[in-house]
Amino acid sequence: MRVQIGSVTVGDRAPLVLIAGPCVVESRDLTLRTAETVKRIADEQGVPVIFKSSYKKANRTSAESFVGIGMEEALAILAEVKKTFGMPVLTDIHSEREASVAAEVADVLQIPAFLCRQTELLEAAGRTGRAVNIKKGQFMAPDDMRHAAEKVLVTGNNRILLTERGSSFGYHNLVVDMRGLRIMARTGFPVVLDVTHSVQLPGGEKAAAQSGGEPEFIVPLARAGVAIGIDALFVEVHPDPPRALSDAGSQLRLDQLAPMLQQVVAIDTMVKRW
Repeated sequence: MRVQIGSVTVGDRAPLVLIAGPCVVESRDLTLRTAETVKRIADEQGVPVIFKSSYKKANRTSAESFVGIGMEEALAILAEVKKTFGMPVLTDIHSEREASVAAEVADVLQIPAFLCRQTELLEAAGRTGRAVNIKKGQFMAPDDMRHAAEKVLVTGNNRILLTERGSSFGYHNLVVDMRGLRIMARTGFPVVLDVTHSVQLPGGEKAAAQSGGEPEFIVPLARAGVAIGIDALFVEVHPDPPRALSDAGSQLRLDQLAPMLQQVVAIDTMVKRW
């Protein structure tokens, strides 16, 4: 199945799509500067791109963690990104009430992994008519994602993406089973690999009460996922990850995006030719 998102086509042997941006909208300046760079790099590599940033981070390790600058202000910044750079925009939603509000700006509504079984949330996202990206829960088997997709389908909306972001076995770590990418593909929906959340160490930075990460594995995971045959690559990027207000331990440094794309585009071209 192909899902059309603005000028971007995802799935059914279409060229690999990049979904990229900072984890959360930290400020107007950082978001616009990052969006400009992401757009330029994607254009240089000939890669269709969707800009990603959350207007709010509802799932945080600590009560003191940064949540956001406010929904209204953050959505206005995402609207400016969309207008200025001509990129479709993806952002998370966390409740039924947020779905229609976010849909006024976002082209793709993302269901966070921990919420992927929430029936009313999935249905609310589906009713907006926007594309819906469902992240696979860290606790779910890949074939069970068909049930999450069906909750969107009942609304008459078949514009669905399914995203792998690692499985949790506790002990502050995640594992990506590459078989799961092919298993989810059996649903017929486009499959996305989130290579930055997959390298998280949830709650692993105990002293700072936040998640850690192993960003040195981002590029190898991206290469492996594209070799399996994914439809889109999800990468959170930041100009200075250690200073990021969310997911500082697992975002890709922005200046590393271009060399990574060069590698994965070459692999994607070869895989699709086969």
